[in-house]
Amino acid sequence: MRTGKHGLTAAAVTVVCAVTLLAAPGTAFAAPAPTLGATSPTSPAPPAPPAPSATAAPARDLEAVRKELESLYRAAATATDEYNAAEEKARKQSAEIAELAKKTARGQERLDRLRDRAGAAARAHYRTGGLPDEAKLMLSKDPEEFLDAGGRVMQGQRATKGLLGELARAQQDLETYAADAAARGRKLEANRKEKATAREKVEKRVAAAEKLESELEKEERERLAQLERQAAREAQAAWLRSGILGELRGKATERGRKAVEYATAQIGKPYVWGAAGPSSFDCSGLTSQAWAAAGQGIPRTSQEQWRQLPRVDVEDMRPGDLIIYFEDASHVGMYVGDGSVVHAPRPGRTVTMAGAGTMPILGVVRPER
Repeated sequence: MRTGKHGLTAAAVTVVCAVTLLAAPGTAFAAPAPTLGATSPTSPAPPAPPAPSATAAPARDLEAVRKELESLYRAAATATDEYNAAEEKARKQSAEIAELAKKTARGQERLDRLRDRAGAAARAHYRTGGLPDEAKLMLSKDPEEFLDAGGRVMQGQRATKGLLGELARAQQDLETYAADAAARGRKLEANRKEKATAREKVEKRVAAAEKLESELEKEERERLAQLERQAAREAQAAWLRSGILGELRGKATERGRKAVEYATAQIGKPYVWGAAGPSSFDCSGLTSQAWAAAGQGIPRTSQEQWRQLPRVDVEDMRPGDLIIYFEDASHVGMYVGDGSVVHAPRPGRTVTMAGAGTMPILGVVRPER
């Protein structure tokens, strides 16, 4: 069948439109699907799929880091208390051993004097020839004089007997001193080993905490500091919401005021575990030295402060009282009034003021009896 003029014209228009469309810029068409199992040697290889973009490392859980650091530093504080306790025992035992050495020297001098007196008595007895009293009476020209001399001899014999008894007691004292010194020496050596073990614990905990902190980027450290401040604010706010501040009306005594003045004067000095001033402190080193400056000696460690000092209700505390923190009594601060304490927090920090409720309170003790 022939194609008419009208049909030719329509076909031409269709071709022109198709060519125009193909030439239009920005027009996209899907590539034809390849025939399964067939490739064309003249066709370019299909583009490789794009490499997956590198994903950023997951953000560090800084709250978990904060809690881990808190745990490490608390463990270090507990070990510091162990170290300080062993150090205090060793110091006292060294002083006791030195006192025993003085007693031993004095006892030896006394024993030497007694031996000299005993020797003199023995020589005097030898000079009399050791004759029996009956013979002496018969040979005596004056029996009355002999009897008088006999009374003196009896007195001398009693004195000699007393001298020998004193000599034996002096010898026994020396033996007791020597045994006591040996026992205390063994305890001293044991305490030195305890101190070395505690030192190792502290150093390991502190090194682990410092390593963890050193791995943080600057921004992470700043954010971590913010989290620590936020946690402290929340804890203090919760403590204050209990209404406790309104119940605290106790006033400092003269000694309490002096202790507070000493403690607050140390603000800015570095925390160093085992230190008790004057240039650095740990928590109990600060409180014990503050009360020593006020004329009141108290135990060296926070745990012994908790065990030995009189306890008072939180509602009754006054400036100068000590607040003991955590279940193991591993931290202590001094209450200064207005809901605040001064304390030496941990390694890497300095003596500072903080809210009294920023840490879990175990109880309050009063150095003044």
